[in-house]
Amino acid sequence: MDTLRSDAPQHRTNPKPDTWRNWAGNVTARPARVVSPASVAELRAVVRRAAEDGLPVKAVGSGHSFTTAAATDGVLIRPDRLSGIRAIDRKAGTVTVEAGTRLRTLNMALAAQGLSLTNMGDIMEQTVAGATSTGTHGTGRASGAISAQIRGLELVTADGSLLRCSATENPEVFAAARVGLGALGVVSSLTFAVEPLFLLAAQEEPMTFDKVTAVFDELHAHNDHFEFYWFPHTDNCTTLRNNRTVGPHAPLGRLKAWFADEFLSNNVFQALSSVGRAVPAAVPAIARITSQGLSARTYTDIPYKVFTSPRRVRMIEMEYAVPRAAVLDTLRELKTMVERSDLRIGFPVEVRTTPADDITLSTASGRDSAYIAVHVYRGMPCRRYFAEAERIFVAHEGRPHWGKLHTRDAAYFATAYPRFDEFRAVRDRLDPDRRFGNAYLRRVLGD
Repeated sequence: MDTLRSDAPQHRTNPKPDTWRNWAGNVTARPARVVSPASVAELRAVVRRAAEDGLPVKAVGSGHSFTTAAATDGVLIRPDRLSGIRAIDRKAGTVTVEAGTRLRTLNMALAAQGLSLTNMGDIMEQTVAGATSTGTHGTGRASGAISAQIRGLELVTADGSLLRCSATENPEVFAAARVGLGALGVVSSLTFAVEPLFLLAAQEEPMTFDKVTAVFDELHAHNDHFEFYWFPHTDNCTTLRNNRTVGPHAPLGRLKAWFADEFLSNNVFQALSSVGRAVPAAVPAIARITSQGLSARTYTDIPYKVFTSPRRVRMIEMEYAVPRAAVLDTLRELKTMVERSDLRIGFPVEVRTTPADDITLSTASGRDSAYIAVHVYRGMPCRRYFAEAERIFVAHEGRPHWGKLHTRDAAYFATAYPRFDEFRAVRDRLDPDRRFGNAYLRRVLGD
């Protein structure tokens, strides 16, 4: 176990911190102090000092969660200076990175070394610790969420100790901490499985709702990565199929990529969303325009350039994981609900899948899962839409994404997760005084 140096820590502390806000702007917090440790030793000192002062501790990443999972009135740890690759082990096929490393930084560095993660989500602005702690995922027939690619991690626990975890070292903590919700300690580093850099052939194609749902099982079975978007108030969908290929490398041209991914998907969509917020009655017409704005395209590129895309339009999101076999019934009920209501929904509904994993509180824990994500443009009403959607998701044994809006509590999760008590037992052992607690964790985990 590491020992602290005797000299005073050099971490940065803001004695009069400003209000912290998440990316979407729907969560704010005023911590007693904000610190940015530059080493694991400094991080451990921060946790110990917080304990001495009787203050709770929360680490925050890039703020891409929509819940209050990272909010605190105690000590807020910003991991900006805990960033970078510690080591690459080509023989073992792993990379070890500091907890505050952005996924963008990691992906670019790995590609420069001829390496890649197997799968990833669709944005790269998150820190690795923030993304994994909340269960961030992409889509894949056989490849799971980012957390499922973790091979080891380091955790600073409530007494300032450094705990190393893997499948063979503290395995019960490892099973829980890969999606730890910030409840078990502060992650200081993560070791991910990596593989030689490969190419993905991407195919994007418009398809009607009835067609994509009719062939969904086939599309899921025959593609490495399949997802689709349905545009409410229309019968239009956009499908995305990504499959490994030997090449040749045929990326999108710079102008074509900018036009589709920046101009249409961000600039134009931002403007249309603003119109819809000002004139809700125009939303169905806008949905018809946006659903037909992107045409079919194919290209081949390295993984992170296919899996991820720029997301600059601010929105609020709810996402639930349901058993994969239940996804079509769930989606059809959602569509019927929207069509029978007077709701005006300007954002598409996203559908993805992942295989089962063995992580205690992963939304895919123990079962093949499908994800349905609903969104609204920032500033537009979401309460009734999300409440109605959540009612449908819960009826199909849904598990909410830990970083996205939901109203579920510990009593619900005790039935939704067979290993829920196992996670709580690890938490009781590592953080009996709830040094890492906050209102969100009290709701979802109980005391």
